Amino acid sequence: MYTMGIDIGSSSSKAVVLQDGIQVAAAAVVSAGTGTSGPKRLLAQIQEQSGLSPADMTFILSTGYGRSLLAVADLQMSEISCHAKGVFFQNPAARTIIDIGGQDVKAISLDSQGNIHQFYMNDKCAAGTGRFLEVMSRVLEVKLGEMAEYHFRSKHPAAVSSTCTVFAESEVISLLSQGRSKEDIIAGVHHSVAAKACALAQRVDIENEVVLCGGVALNRGVADAIQTELGERLAIARSPQLTGALGAARLAYEEAKRKGKSA
Repeated sequence: MYTMGIDIGSSSSKAVVLQDGIQVAAAAVVSAGTGTSGPKRLLAQIQEQSGLSPADMTFILSTGYGRSLLAVADLQMSEISCHAKGVFFQNPAARTIIDIGGQDVKAISLDSQGNIHQFYMNDKCAAGTGRFLEVMSRVLEVKLGEMAEYHFRSKHPAAVSSTCTVFAESEVISLLSQGRSKEDIIAGVHHSVAAKACALAQRVDIENEVVLCGGVALNRGVADAIQTELGERLAIARSPQLTGALGAARLAYEEAKRKGKSA
């Protein structure tokens, strides 16, 4: 039996195909999200990679901002449920999840069975999200993928205290004009993201093991800043961009079994 989970986010589209609910048969990420050609290109990549099309799926479940726009999906489900399922599927020791995506930050607490105990989400402001980092990357003229290298060269991280992306942009420009190094400014930006993420996580009563997922988890500088802020070890989800899609594929498998569907 093949099931597919598709996560259409604000800035990227992700898909995972599971065979019999356990083995990953295909996975892909396209750097284009809801309202773009991303979902169509995503499905084409999955088919090219595995030879499997939506017609070969027993069940397809969609999640993310663009979940309602995906005609091939049999069911839609919230990102909270899918990220929780995906993280716990990979790491049953997970008790707290911090998910930082392109447009929001989520904090989720789980019980020992992987059930959601509590969650909070900040989707009202871009500060502390992937979009925030994109803006800072542009202002600093440093590629997103290179920001972690600058972070680890910093000796004295700058204070970036603004809680608004627009004001933080002005703050960063001011720091540049003062002659602060890009290394220290980027470290300051990462610590600003970490402070916002950890403040949200504190609301769900942080319990080990803490797992970071979402596209921003690919930035080792942000992960380092969050670990420093937490004062304890932070686990990074395997393929952190794909946890929502993985959880959706697993939930699709469970839904197919519940409805008595088979390959």
